[in-house]
Amino acid sequence: MSTQANHFDAIVIGSGISGGWAAKELCEQGVKTLVLERGKDVKHIKDYPTAYMDPWDFEHRGQLPLSVVKENPITSKCYAFREDTLHFFTKDKEQPYIQEKPFDWIRGYHVGGKSLLWARQVQRWSNFDFEGPARDGFAVDWPIRYKDMAPWYSHVEKFIGVSGNLDGNAAMPDGEFLPPFELNSVEKYIQQKLPQKYSDRQVISGRCAHLTKPKQIHLDQGRAQCQARSHCQRGCPFGGYFSSNASTLPWAAKTGNLTLRPDSIVESIIYDEQKQKAVGVRVVDANTREVIEFFAKIIFVNASTLATNMILLNSKSKRFPQGLGNDSGLLGKYIAFHNYTGSLGGSIEGFEDKYFFGRRPTQPIIPNFRNVNKQEMGFMRGYASYFSAYRGRGANYTGDAVGADFKDSLLEVGGWGVGMMMQGETIPKASNHVRLDSKAVDPYGIPQLITSIDYDDNDHRSREDFLAQGAEMLEYVGVKNIYTRTNIQNPGLDIHEMGGVRMGRDPKTSVLNEWNQIHDCKNVFVTDGACMISTGTQNPSLTFMALTARAANFAVEELKKGNL
Repeated sequence: MSTQANHFDAIVIGSGISGGWAAKELCEQGVKTLVLERGKDVKHIKDYPTAYMDPWDFEHRGQLPLSVVKENPITSKCYAFREDTLHFFTKDKEQPYIQEKPFDWIRGYHVGGKSLLWARQVQRWSNFDFEGPARDGFAVDWPIRYKDMAPWYSHVEKFIGVSGNLDGNAAMPDGEFLPPFELNSVEKYIQQKLPQKYSDRQVISGRCAHLTKPKQIHLDQGRAQCQARSHCQRGCPFGGYFSSNASTLPWAAKTGNLTLRPDSIVESIIYDEQKQKAVGVRVVDANTREVIEFFAKIIFVNASTLATNMILLNSKSKRFPQGLGNDSGLLGKYIAFHNYTGSLGGSIEGFEDKYFFGRRPTQPIIPNFRNVNKQEMGFMRGYASYFSAYRGRGANYTGDAVGADFKDSLLEVGGWGVGMMMQGETIPKASNHVRLDSKAVDPYGIPQLITSIDYDDNDHRSREDFLAQGAEMLEYVGVKNIYTRTNIQNPGLDIHEMGGVRMGRDPKTSVLNEWNQIHDCKNVFVTDGACMISTGTQNPSLTFMALTARAANFAVEELKKGNL
């Protein structure tokens, strides 16, 4: 099927965090853009059915019925998969894949994707992160540096709204910030105490994509101040946090240049042998199973890391028999993720006259302090340390009180506790890969993805160092009864998977160039997590968005020059 109505200037595959940014940047500059989303439509506010519900409005008070857990052994591991968010998660049986090694692939197939479900933590990479692979020799060199990204980080931060503080930490650079969420009294004490012994360890306020004090650009998007309700995964009717649905997609739509097509499952990208470039996208309609082709001058692939790999691997032609742009044979390889396998905590005395207000959507961070300036440990790279201090109500509730007695018991406040967790960088390896199965297909006739991804000794050594250093730091600031926990959760449950379509300078050792173009098919851009060479210790979404904005503006310039 090919009609003039199926022709656009640009096609964006995926409507999540990076796809929404591609749509915004392209549409703003007059590019007629089709956004293809494999899942259902979700309109901001209108399609957040649980946003205003109270706990007693849910049949199971927000908990998952055992039948749902049994039917979804993978998805039910996700902290946000609860009764109030069931409608925003892809269920296990809806899109099967093959785990050669255990991998928990958490997905949200709908307009907005995981931008409705993410944890909203955003930190810039530093030059240490961009230089790290080449310096330490564990991957190809990034073809860009912090100076290339800094203006695009600012561009994105100003639009999405990021709360944070100017901390002057070289490993986690400052950005364009709204006022930060306040640390509580125990966290402030730790913030002041820790550097007295550890000059390389700074406690900073968590940086998150929440509007603490909206600026005009946010009001122009129709968004309002974050209410700190802690119901974020339901979809925020205030637009208090950034999502494609509340921000970039409506912004793109008001230009008149956006066409959004949900229920459109991308089967492959169409390559024209004569023109020697991609000319369009082949789609399976999720409802009718009709195969439809759409055409455009440029294509942005933002389907999410593993889905992007899957689409490119399935985009085979005479020129690219092993997948689009796969001359190097590296497509699908060097998948990496974040190491969340260590946590610890304990109790701290004092501060009994202090409590905290509201439901803050972020935690303090100790930016990475391992192997920052040089390789100096018995493991490569490092970890960021997230922590929080808390105290609970109903400390002496035994389960017997009802009515007024139960209400009175909630006034009893327990002591303070401190919990800490790691977010560790993993080292990309060729053996950590995804590929297509030669026989098994999904419900739409598309080859199923095989995941073969695992931890290694470096991850274990990094975790042991975190646990030892974390315990030492907590003991120093006065935490008692310290416990440590090792949780070897499956890769994927961090929901920070990256790589497979990595950037680089040399087409022999990478798939994309410095502008996120496929080396040998320059009108196809990949700017979601698949493009990443390494993972850093920061949450990755801000970097995805900045890379997307940078590449989209480059693509528009190249279009105007007639180069694409």
